[in-house]
Amino acid sequence: MTSTDAHDFGRYDPTTIAIAAGRPPRIAGGPVNTPVVFSSTFHAGGEVGYARESVPTWEAFEETLGLLEGGHCVSFASGLAALSAVLELVPVGGIVVAPDAGYSGALARLDALQEASRLTVRLVDVADASALRTACHGADLVFIESPTNPLLEICDLRALAVEIRASGALFVCDNTFATPLVQQPLALGADITLHSATKFISGHSDLLMGALVVSDPGLHERLHRIRHLTGGVPGPMESYLALRGLRTMPLRVRQAQASATELARRLTEHPAVTRVRYPGLPTDPGHAVAATQMNGFGAMLSVELRGSVADIDAMCGRTRLWVYATSLGGVESMLERRRRWDDEPKTVPAELVRLSVGCEDVEDLWADLSAALDTLSP
Repeated sequence: MTSTDAHDFGRYDPTTIAIAAGRPPRIAGGPVNTPVVFSSTFHAGGEVGYARESVPTWEAFEETLGLLEGGHCVSFASGLAALSAVLELVPVGGIVVAPDAGYSGALARLDALQEASRLTVRLVDVADASALRTACHGADLVFIESPTNPLLEICDLRALAVEIRASGALFVCDNTFATPLVQQPLALGADITLHSATKFISGHSDLLMGALVVSDPGLHERLHRIRHLTGGVPGPMESYLALRGLRTMPLRVRQAQASATELARRLTEHPAVTRVRYPGLPTDPGHAVAATQMNGFGAMLSVELRGSVADIDAMCGRTRLWVYATSLGGVESMLERRRRWDDEPKTVPAELVRLSVGCEDVEDLWADLSAALDTLSP
């Protein structure tokens, strides 16, 4: 069990919380870090009897992320496991609103449930406020990404929360791209914040893990119960590594975000680039709203490029520092053409390349990226 209390951290900056929360009791000779507990069962008479209920290593991670998001956290084996737990809250035959250009894994899961007649999905452009309001009427759950993956579209979370509250639906916001350091969906009116902790939270591309954070204790208990019954629990080693990554997340995000802002600016001037998608650019359609609900603009951006998809794929493979791979949020910068995957939504342009900016020197990143892009120039 961890010794910290949420009330102890109310006066601290998130950077301090990420480092100080979730620590074991300060006992002479005791560990500074919560140990990895490799045990599936525990001696009778305590609070936990079996590892599907809880493990001390999870608890330390959940306490820390919960404090950063301003709520109560339940961790899962992956981001999709976390989403699947949320969808268990939807009644049979219920309606779920989701982005028409969101994360392909989430959309594939929703599509499978719709094909099984478990629920009905309404796909909508989350940047279209009027269409979004209409889609929310009669919905049971509204699942939003902001910024979206990979189009970096921005949804006005405050305004949407008002609409959803009036309809009685649950409001879920995927905060993976922004992280709790850049955006606080619960404070903006969301009921549940979802994370793929695989990404910026862990930050080292070495584990799979997910998390949900809620402000309502009753909803927290329901989600905890769903995890217990469905078994989508994280492993103790993954939890330990995710917590260790969380300790440095403020430093990593600060560096990556600063580099992303500079790279986005330079990319607007490269002749191979037809469009830069980054809410930090004053010309971006989502900039004004993002500036009111985000503390910065994150470390993700996307570009649309000139040339054939074959040429663009070859360009991605020419980089030396940028890693040509799927995923995001690691200390290493990554890029990929998202439509190389068959299940990527067709609303995503075929020429779009998603960039996850890491912690390398920005000048080195630019030299590597621009040299590769030069091969596409007219």
